[in-house]
Amino acid sequence: MLGCLTFVAPFSPSPLLSLHRFSPLSVPSSPSGLLKFASRRFSITATKAESLSTMAVDAENVGSVKRQLAHLFEVSLRTTVPSEPDIAPLVEPCAAKSGVKFGDYQCNNAMGIWSKIKGKQAEFKGPPSVGQAIMKNLPPSDIIESCSVAGPGFVNVVLSRNWIAQSLQRMLIDGIETWAPRLPLKRAVVDFSSPNIAKEMHVGHLRSTIIGDTLARMLEFSHVDVLRRNHVGDWGTQFGMLIEFLFEKFPNPEDVNEAAIGDLQTFYKASKVRFDSDPEFKQRAQQAVVRLQGGETRYRDAWKQICEISRTEFHRVYERLGVHLEEKGESFYNPHIPGVLEELNKKGMIEDSEGARVIFLKDVNIPLIVVKSDGGYNYASTDLTALWYRINEEKAEWIIYVTDVGQQQHFDMVFKAAKRAGWLPADDNSYPKATHVGFGLVLGEDGKRFRTRNTEVVRLVDLLDEAKNRSKTALLERDTAKEWPEEEVEKTSEAVGYGAVKYADLKNNRLTNYTFNFDQMLNDKGNTAVYLLYAHARICSIIRKSGKDIEEVKKNAKIALDHEDERALGLHLLQFSEVVEEACTNLLPNVLCEYLYNLSEIFTKKFYSNCQVVGSPEEGSRLLLCEATAIVMRKCFYLLGIVPVYKI
Repeated sequence: MLGCLTFVAPFSPSPLLSLHRFSPLSVPSSPSGLLKFASRRFSITATKAESLSTMAVDAENVGSVKRQLAHLFEVSLRTTVPSEPDIAPLVEPCAAKSGVKFGDYQCNNAMGIWSKIKGKQAEFKGPPSVGQAIMKNLPPSDIIESCSVAGPGFVNVVLSRNWIAQSLQRMLIDGIETWAPRLPLKRAVVDFSSPNIAKEMHVGHLRSTIIGDTLARMLEFSHVDVLRRNHVGDWGTQFGMLIEFLFEKFPNPEDVNEAAIGDLQTFYKASKVRFDSDPEFKQRAQQAVVRLQGGETRYRDAWKQICEISRTEFHRVYERLGVHLEEKGESFYNPHIPGVLEELNKKGMIEDSEGARVIFLKDVNIPLIVVKSDGGYNYASTDLTALWYRINEEKAEWIIYVTDVGQQQHFDMVFKAAKRAGWLPADDNSYPKATHVGFGLVLGEDGKRFRTRNTEVVRLVDLLDEAKNRSKTALLERDTAKEWPEEEVEKTSEAVGYGAVKYADLKNNRLTNYTFNFDQMLNDKGNTAVYLLYAHARICSIIRKSGKDIEEVKKNAKIALDHEDERALGLHLLQFSEVVEEACTNLLPNVLCEYLYNLSEIFTKKFYSNCQVVGSPEEGSRLLLCEATAIVMRKCFYLLGIVPVYKI
């Protein structure tokens, strides 16, 4: 075991600390002033010190233990190595080593500092002595119960039980919104889902829609104004084919409606067959594209009718998934393309190549084609224009594109062109910035793309129907549910079924492929939405069985964390804010899923197994811990787009 030097922090009834205040709401003026993240750690740059009470930390940091500890270590570092003012505190949760944890959090600056000052300052003999100095120079704080130094200067921190309890108590009174992180930006665009008009949404749209919605929810919770953009494919050569086929089937425009056209996917396939087999029809379809793009009223009206029918179908899917989007499709940006390309041309970026107009990019062996050889625009011209619009017109500081990993190179080239044009800074850590959020494939159990038995892609509505029906069947096998009203059975089946589909996707690192398996995702054991939803329902049941009004308990009882498992639960609850911040910053919903699953495990297998709630002398305190757990679980569910259930 590593040797440790232990230090118990001195306390004062109402300590005032001389700490710097870092306001993540305001973007620092230089890249060095931005938050930098790496896995579960972060650093905070130095700013002017101000007086601050640890019991009344500024509202922007009230939920984040990491940030509050970073304030304290900031003060210590300035005292320990005043000659190195740019060193930022590196604080992260302690990980267990061989089953042993030396603390709750750890400051890992000692080795880095030693490498900077070695041979310059005689009072330090190595990283351990630096760590000891950092520990001794920590200001008094009611956050910290004790500190120790281990190994090469790691400063381990044990949090005060009382402080953890008081923090949970304040959240119960003030609301979990006080734990929302603050990110260093005000507005973001999240571009997700983006199906093509006249084609049904299928399983391929599932991941973009679910991941994009969760990222938007997490950013919104973190006080970011999010523009949820549905960049639908509503413009292009395929519309000539569709419009001409529409004219053939319905010579009278007034006859065109959703019921008359029927299944839009079937309509699309029929028009495609006609386009491929009839040269005369193909020629008319190509002329229809020209007339549509020229603005002829008849063709524009037909295009609008087709788009509206598609929108209605899309809306049904989004409504079932609880997803809100604002459509700004390819057609929206089309009028802006000439002006944007003219700007790029004036900057000397666009060149002629084999009849096309292209942008050559450094370290990329293919050009970015912005005008095709036939004079038409393409995805690159539309995406460049959309990026320009979002930065200059919508004033977005972070533009996030959620598509499959196969489009990574395309977006990398678009972003490189934007940097060359001066729209984006060269430094990827500065704002405004654009990020491609790639994701892997949805696979069937055969390891291939998830399809139906006749090799068709799986329609999203069919998938959701199946999830709900399976969930309903399992629910009705429970004796208690058989007495429920039909409406309650339907709502619970939807919550569990749709939640299971979402969570099975989100719990995986988005970059990996995952296998779609109903039996696994609807299992009520293991890391599934069903298990988590039922765990939440059990917590609600415990509170109901107590017969106590939880609002009255909040007023009259105080949380105490005397039992080891009470403290473990309280500490994990308190880490919610920093987990959301990490998931947002790295755009990884699976980080939040892991936290939620671990929370449920700690509650069920530690706290509830070893700490009697109802009827115990500690009933009031433990009911509050149950309520705090339920509140945090519900917020996690909300951020993941999952509807909670309250009884099973």
